Amino acid sequence: MTRLLPASAAFLPAQLAPGVFVLIWATGFVVARLVAPHAEPLTFLSLRYAGTVAVLSGLALAAGARWPAGWRGWRDALLAGVLLQGIYLDGVFWAVHRGLPAGIAALVTSLQPLLTAIVAGPLLGERVSARRWLGIAVGFLGAGLVLAPKLGAASGGFPPEALAVCFCATVAITFGTLWQKRTAAAVDLRTNAAVQFIGAAVLTVPLALLTESGRFDPTLPVLAGLAWAVLGLSVGGILILLALIRRGAVAGVAALFYLVPPVSAAMAFAMFGETLAPVQVLGMLVAVAGVAIASRG
Repeated sequence: MTRLLPASAAFLPAQLAPGVFVLIWATGFVVARLVAPHAEPLTFLSLRYAGTVAVLSGLALAAGARWPAGWRGWRDALLAGVLLQGIYLDGVFWAVHRGLPAGIAALVTSLQPLLTAIVAGPLLGERVSARRWLGIAVGFLGAGLVLAPKLGAASGGFPPEALAVCFCATVAITFGTLWQKRTAAAVDLRTNAAVQFIGAAVLTVPLALLTESGRFDPTLPVLAGLAWAVLGLSVGGILILLALIRRGAVAGVAALFYLVPPVSAAMAFAMFGETLAPVQVLGMLVAVAGVAIASRG
């Protein structure tokens, strides 16, 4: 992993990186729950992106890291950021804010590994083996079982435009992952991630100014959520994700996202006292089995 991660994350053994990534990524649902009553989604994300750019730029400058060379390098990183961070996070946050149940949103975003496997061959020339297809299918089944009780509780319907935006967000992170794999084989991940979040901010800040009032209550939960969103999710989680994309097949990396709903459900159980139905525990085991199968493909 030393060859793949920047110096700030080189201490993380390669075999631990996937598990650490899943744990970090799953906290995103916890952050969303903490801040939702106190801040508008795009306003919160704009502050998150700005803080992340500041932290990553500071780390890169202190280490003397190489920034993208020429317009093409900046273009590639900016586009990756618009897709991986901007459209994806903005879309999911907006959809949930507009009434899409979190369980439905999680299920829609769980389509990402399937979409990635479908397009990885034509766009990257990666062959998705039968074993990996099996793992992807099993993982999707496990994620569905984990989310089943929440889906059943989502009665009364939901806005179709919110569902459409959430699906578009899933498509965006899928193509962002492929674009990152294709264009970032030799870049410094610290500066690449910093430029990505500049791209996300360029997209999100104008949308926030046009559509929101800027509400951000500086309460302790919001400030703690913002600090973790910047340092844990956006700095730690994204750097590990980019390193995993560089190292492995994108279909295998995407399969890790099937573990996010089970881990998020376990965190909600521990932190908020949410119940875990037997079908959810079964779903966790199935999802783990699916990712294990896919990772050996």
